[in-house]
Amino acid sequence: MNRREFLKTAGLAVGGLAASQVFPRLGLATPNPRSLTIDTRTLEVNGKAATVYGLTENGKPGLTFAPGERFSVALSNRLKEETIIHWHGLTPPWEQDGVADNPLPMLKGGETRAYDFALEETGTFWMHAHTLQEQNLLAAPLIVHSKEDTMADRQEVVILLHDFSFKPAEELLAALNGGKGSHMMHGGHKMDMGSMGKMSMQHDMTSMGSGQTMSGNHDMSAMGGMGAMDLNDIEYDAYLANDRTLDDPEVIKVEKGGRIHLRIINGAASTAFHLTTGKLAAKLVAVDGHPVVAVAGDTFPMTMAQRIDLDIEIPKDGGAFPILALREGTGHRTGIVLATAGAKIERLPAKTEAKAPPLDLSLEVALRSTTPLGERRADKSVVAHLTGDMASYQWALEGLEDLKLKTGERVEIAMMNMSMMAHPMHLHGHAFQVVDIDGKRFAGAVRDTVFVPPMKTVTIAFDAGRPGHWPFHCHHLYHMVTGMMTHLEVS
Repeated sequence: MNRREFLKTAGLAVGGLAASQVFPRLGLATPNPRSLTIDTRTLEVNGKAATVYGLTENGKPGLTFAPGERFSVALSNRLKEETIIHWHGLTPPWEQDGVADNPLPMLKGGETRAYDFALEETGTFWMHAHTLQEQNLLAAPLIVHSKEDTMADRQEVVILLHDFSFKPAEELLAALNGGKGSHMMHGGHKMDMGSMGKMSMQHDMTSMGSGQTMSGNHDMSAMGGMGAMDLNDIEYDAYLANDRTLDDPEVIKVEKGGRIHLRIINGAASTAFHLTTGKLAAKLVAVDGHPVVAVAGDTFPMTMAQRIDLDIEIPKDGGAFPILALREGTGHRTGIVLATAGAKIERLPAKTEAKAPPLDLSLEVALRSTTPLGERRADKSVVAHLTGDMASYQWALEGLEDLKLKTGERVEIAMMNMSMMAHPMHLHGHAFQVVDIDGKRFAGAVRDTVFVPPMKTVTIAFDAGRPGHWPFHCHHLYHMVTGMMTHLEVS
C-alpha cells in the first residue's frame, strides 16, 4: 500500500466510524484515567495581561508519572477551537501520537478523547499542540519517573522555556512569508505537508550572492535576499521560564548543601538557548530523556524541543543562584532563581549588552549514550537534504519520499543542511542515536531531536518501531508549517 492509499484508507475509516471502533486500543485499560485539560489562562507579561493556552491537571501544568504507571489520560478540550496534542518523546501506538488527521482528527471544542498505552520510557519529555497554537504556550512538561528517581535524595526542579509574542502566530507567519499566507494551513491549525516542490542547493547558493561565505560569528546580514543567517527570524516580546520573565522570575526554595535535579525543556517555537548554571557546577546526565555519560560544565546548548537533565549541588553556605537561558545571537535571557532561606535575591535584567554565541555541535560530538543502540549494519541508509531560504520562506525536507520501512529494520539518515539556517530535527514515535557528524563516526547520544547547523551533515540511526505514518520534521514551528516535514512509513 502506498502512502496516498494508506492515508486515504485511514481517513475513510475515521470519517465513517467512531474512533473507538477504528482504533480499539483507544479504549481505556485503566478504570480511572488522569484528567488533562486544555483551556485558556491569563499571564502578566511585561506589565500587560496576556491570554494564553494551558495544559493542566487539577490546575497544575503538565503531567508526572510514577514508575510503572500507564499513560492513561482523558484529554478534554475546553477551547472553542479545535486542537490536538503531541506527546513529544514518547513512543505510543501511531494512532495516539497526536498529529491532525494522522490518523485521528483534531479534538473539537468541548470534546474529550481517551489515550491509553504503556510508558516504555522514563525521563524528561513534554507535550504540545501540533499546530500554530504551540506559539501561544499550548505546551507543558511531561515527566516519567524511574525507580531511581523515587529513591534519590534530591530535589527536582522543572523549567519550561518559551518565546512569547503578543501578536498571533498567524500574524508572525504572515510577516515571515511576506503576507502570502501558507498553503500548509487548514483552519489556522492543521498542517498538511504536501508537495513543496524542489529547492536545490544551487538555489540556496545563488541566492546568497557572489563572494559570500559563512563567517565565524554567523552574521549573514550582508547576504542580500537571504536576510541573514538569521539565527533568529522573529523578534519576540518576551522570553519566559515557567511562564515568567527574568524581571519577575520564579524563586525556588532549596536547602543549603542540597542536591538538585534540573529538568529543562526548550518549549520555544523558534528560539534556541544556552542554558547556564552560573556559579553552580553542573553535570549533564541526560538529553531528551535518555541518559548520557556525565558531562561537567556550566553552560549547555538547547535547540527547540530538546531537553537536558542536570545534577547540581547547592553550596553549604547557601545563597541565591540564577539558572539562566541565553537566547543565541542576542542579549535576551530568561530563567529562574534557586535560593536558600534568607538569601538576598538581586534583580537581573532581561537583556544584556553581551550577546550569546550561536549554537554549535561541540557538545553533541562529546556526548556518549549509556544505553546505545546495539551494533549492527544498517539495512537502509539514505540522505535527506534540508533546503530553503529566508527570502521565499519556504523550507523542505527532501530525499525521504520513497522510504518504506519495516519494523525492526536498522535505518540511517544523513541530514545535509543546505540552507543558511539551523534546523532542530525531530522524529515521532522513535528515539535515534547520533552516529556521525560531517563524516566522523562515533557512538553519540540517544535522543529524539537533534540540531543540524547550516552546511553541516548529521547522521542518525534507529530501529524502525511500531507501524505507522510517523512525522519527521524541523521543530522550528514556522519552518515546519512552511514545508520542512515529511513522514516515514513503517509497516
